[in-house]
Amino acid sequence: MAVRWNLLILALHLSLPVVLSCQPGFIMLDNKCIDIDECVDIDGNPGSGPCEMYSTCVNTEGSYSCECFDGFSSKSSTQCADINECSTQKDICGPNAECKNTIPHYSCTCKEGFISTAGRKTFGHIDKDTCTDVDECKVDKVCDQNATCNNTLGSYHCFCNPGFGLTSGQSYYTGTQGQCEDICKVDKTICGNGTCHRGANGHHCACHAGFTNYGNNGSRCTALNCDVYKDTSYLRATFPVAHDLVVQLNKSCLELTESEDSTELDGEELLKRLLSVIDNLLSGETFSDNRKVSIFLDLVENTLKLIGPFMKPPGTKISSTHTELQLLLHKGADLPQGAVVLSSMQAQLDMQMETAAGDPSSYPGFTAVSLLSYANLEGSAEGFYSGMKPKGKERFKINSKVVTVSVSNTNTSHLQEPIKLTFNHLEKRNQTHACVFWNSSEEGGTWSARGCSVVESNPEYTVCSCNHLSSFAVLMALYDLKDRFELELISWVGLSLSLICLFICILTFWFIRSIHSPRTTIHLHLCISLFIANLIFLVGISRTENPVGCAVVAGLLHFFFLAAFCWMCLEGIQLFRMVILVFNTNFKTLYMMAGGYGVPAVIVAISALVNAKGYGTDRHCWLKLDFIWSFFGPACVIIIINIFFFLMTVWKLAQKFSSLNPDLDNLQKIKVFTITAVAQLCVLGTMWIFGCFQFEEGTIVMSYLFTIFGSFQGVMLFVMHCLFSKQVREEYGNILSKCCAPRKKTYSEFSSSNSSKAPASKSSHDTGESHI
Repeated sequence: MAVRWNLLILALHLSLPVVLSCQPGFIMLDNKCIDIDECVDIDGNPGSGPCEMYSTCVNTEGSYSCECFDGFSSKSSTQCADINECSTQKDICGPNAECKNTIPHYSCTCKEGFISTAGRKTFGHIDKDTCTDVDECKVDKVCDQNATCNNTLGSYHCFCNPGFGLTSGQSYYTGTQGQCEDICKVDKTICGNGTCHRGANGHHCACHAGFTNYGNNGSRCTALNCDVYKDTSYLRATFPVAHDLVVQLNKSCLELTESEDSTELDGEELLKRLLSVIDNLLSGETFSDNRKVSIFLDLVENTLKLIGPFMKPPGTKISSTHTELQLLLHKGADLPQGAVVLSSMQAQLDMQMETAAGDPSSYPGFTAVSLLSYANLEGSAEGFYSGMKPKGKERFKINSKVVTVSVSNTNTSHLQEPIKLTFNHLEKRNQTHACVFWNSSEEGGTWSARGCSVVESNPEYTVCSCNHLSSFAVLMALYDLKDRFELELISWVGLSLSLICLFICILTFWFIRSIHSPRTTIHLHLCISLFIANLIFLVGISRTENPVGCAVVAGLLHFFFLAAFCWMCLEGIQLFRMVILVFNTNFKTLYMMAGGYGVPAVIVAISALVNAKGYGTDRHCWLKLDFIWSFFGPACVIIIINIFFFLMTVWKLAQKFSSLNPDLDNLQKIKVFTITAVAQLCVLGTMWIFGCFQFEEGTIVMSYLFTIFGSFQGVMLFVMHCLFSKQVREEYGNILSKCCAPRKKTYSEFSSSNSSKAPASKSSHDTGESHI
């Protein structure tokens, strides 16, 4: 028991110091824990305690803290570092001052040309100042007497008064960097080919004879050639409608170049007159002469150059019946810069304004750029390709609108930076294209590819790059059909045989009375139409030297080929009537003539009135490609109508064959007639189906098929309607027997012959039956 008490007393003695000790930051005094003030020194006086520089020690219950001075931030629990306000706070001094870091805080110094609102150059962080601009122009004599001061933000500029300039060529100076002097002495070339005079309002240029500044007396005088506006006898005879305009242009040009103080022209009025003259010239017949095209294009280009500086900036965009024009104008002493784009419905021009302005040393104070697109000039400019170099059997055709590009730059024969022209194609074809310009100086005028290249080309458009200016277009390269000799040989042989066979068919249907009927009348006129069409085709399809005669040949071919389709359609209608009607199944001759020849005549007449120029091409006397549907359209409609009647006929025949009491002999004949007519339609229609594929390259197989079917149509019709007809063969046999073995008949033979022919004449209204 005693041992236990001893152990308990020992444990209490060991634990007593722990129970009576204080927490960190406190000290035991009189058995009480009292806070230790860590911020006093050894002598008990207030101090920084454990805190280092730029901070203040603050005692807390059981501890302490170090609070940094203003402008400093805590680096550790006892250390403080300076804050660089210039880097941490953007624009702390404002937009026109520079910040400088100090310990502590920062200071602000106004930039050159600025001062604080308190009138000080430097201010501190506690100041509410901002830096404002100093108006140096209020200081006397900051600029010389021939200059005007212009205050700027933080500085000033001294601009020379009118009539004065700087020898440095700069537009202003600052401080003592320059002095304004008489502009006529400073810049000896300011007037170009003119005499410089200084006046109260500045300088003005008196141009020498043959030079002009286009009514702007302060601009440089440049050369203007008035000879291009002379009203020559050839010009008067060629383009009489342009006589008045040329006289006015020549008069205005002379006034500009012969007077020292020239007046401005009315650019808007001159432009309207020019477009009116162009409309009058292009609304008539094509020029058909390369000299006329050259005179026309040169006149337009020179007139645009004269009109340009008298337009109102920034220019105009105008269109007329046969033209589209966009003109841009820049005026001012400084040269324009940057890219510019001009466009019309069919073309687009991309070029740099520096290119349009030309040499800065001869800059006349303005820059004009114009793009003029013609609606139908390609017809007059077609065919003049002596300046081109074709490869092999390559031919050319204009496949874009013709455009004229004109600029105020007088030296456009070789541009430092080429222009780009984008042309939309007139015919969307996957052909090779060439970029060309009209060269008036070669052989009276011709298209040439010199200086122009193709940047990009597809079936829709072509992008051209040219290093000179003129009138431009895009040519499409065409190639003669391969195996042309073989195709022509087939055509000549086949058409010759067809003409012979068609002639025999005509004689057969005309003179053999035993087979006369409405159906053979249709066959007769079908053969006559094809005979005349083939004969005209054989003789005149390539006679393109006379445009009027070629157009007549094309019109006749249009008429007779359509007539052949119409007579085929009439046969289909006749067969349908034979199945449907019991009595009066025959057409009246007048109605047949109206349908067979009247309908194609109306179609051709309307086509000629709508587009007379659609007849005749540069290679063949046939319809132009953009006009071909005046034939294919009606032909397709006729074929569809024919097919409809054939289907109705077959349907009615099937009904009649399945009736209770069918007339088998008559129905069998109609059935054979229908089969023959359908075969005939296939023969004639198939030819023109292959003809549709002649508008693309690489169709040599289709060309052979088209030629074979077209050339041997007459032979096929002769076989179907004559050789396959039993009655016609018998008539041929009788004719041959009479010609080969002529003899007198006895009475008995004559009687038997007449009796054998009686049934044939009795059924003559049905025509000869074909057994295929």
